[in-house]
Amino acid sequence: MGQELLAVAAKIAHRSVATGRGPALHRLAFTSVVERFSVSLMESQLDYWSARALLEWQVELGATDAIGDAPVDRYALEDRKPVAAPANRPATPPPPVKPKEVDPVAVATTLAAQAGDLATLEQALAGFEHCALKRGARNLVFADGQPDARVMIIGEAPGRDEDLQGKPFAGREGQLLDKMLAAIDLSRDAGVYLTNVLPWRPPQNRDPQPAEIAMLMPFLERHVALVKPDVLVVMGNTPAQAVLGKRGISRVRGQWDRAWDLPVMPMFHPSHLLRQPQAKRQAWADLLELKARLASLN
Repeated sequence: MGQELLAVAAKIAHRSVATGRGPALHRLAFTSVVERFSVSLMESQLDYWSARALLEWQVELGATDAIGDAPVDRYALEDRKPVAAPANRPATPPPPVKPKEVDPVAVATTLAAQAGDLATLEQALAGFEHCALKRGARNLVFADGQPDARVMIIGEAPGRDEDLQGKPFAGREGQLLDKMLAAIDLSRDAGVYLTNVLPWRPPQNRDPQPAEIAMLMPFLERHVALVKPDVLVVMGNTPAQAVLGKRGISRVRGQWDRAWDLPVMPMFHPSHLLRQPQAKRQAWADLLELKARLASLN
């Protein structure tokens, strides 16, 4: 009888598909259905036609699988569907690490303090990467003259000629300064040492910015300490402000001051004298004052 019911199930399935009256039924699924009806037929003594009627009725209802005796709420199963594992996504990159802030003044102070001689100081200054002026300059302008000089002259910042030659007070300004020094029996080769507040040329010869002066001051102070001059000469507004904390070279020039336990003479920069030749008279008076001070120190 089970084989007959299986044939009936296949025939009903074929008819359901052909007529569109029900879903397509798998043969194996109906095998389970027939087996259960065979057991049911033996237990309940159903006749063949009753079993067939029951089977057709379930097909018409859309039965596709043999199920257990206990009813199952298929709608409830929708809420318990297994959650699909999330697709493998690339790991979220860690947030960018903020670079540690560096204090350029502290770095410069450490490097300058470690320099035991002028050569080491020049190397430390050349390796200092925290001043943006370095990237736009052709050369490091460190110094010129005699390291054992009695007079140390501090200029402002390198200009075009100084940047090209790598020496302070070059070009027309340097030529004028040489004549001024010669008038009081001094020269780069005897008794004078030259440097600048900044070792790199500012773009378009602009004035040095306070932050640039602050980060390079430790190198200048160490520079003076290594040279050990008898007298400092600051030429121009920038060195007067950096060394003495005073601005307005026209007001402070020719007046002795002190810095780093040394006598300091503020003077006009040679570039100012080239623009305003009438100021040379005042510059000459300052040179005579410098000469007299050196004589008194002897």
